[in-house]
Amino acid sequence: MKRREIIRNSALLAGAAVTGSVLAQTPGGGERFGDSIIPPSQEMGKEKHVPIIDAPASVKAGEPFMVTITVGKVVPHPNTVEHHIKWVQLFVKEDGAKNDIDVSKGDFGPTYANPAITVPVMLKKDSTLYALSYCNIHGVWDYTVKVKVT
Repeated sequence: MKRREIIRNSALLAGAAVTGSVLAQTPGGGERFGDSIIPPSQEMGKEKHVPIIDAPASVKAGEPFMVTITVGKVVPHPNTVEHHIKWVQLFVKEDGAKNDIDVSKGDFGPTYANPAITVPVMLKKDSTLYALSYCNIHGVWDYTVKVKVT
């Protein structure tokens, strides 16, 4: 091993030790879960995996409103044991907030359930709604909507 590699590896290990976590390193080639989420642009015109969010563009602070997430709204998604949408999930992130909030999750059984949920939501500030859906064959898909709060 060359001296330069030894020094670099020692620095990486020292950095991990200082932070108290092996997360300071990037194992497995640096890919993160978020890198595998498929954006809506991958299905333009044939959206059968994208979790479409139906929500008002503007709402009043603190007043409940309904948010519906539907997978297969444009083109129906297959709903068989072999190929189906297993779940959808809704997150909210208020403008300026550090973290997303997990608001709701719908878990579906193949052949019997339609992959859609409707959830009452109340916001205090302008926010972004994020939806995820999981197809047992094609992976995780996302969709985003901005909601203004007055």
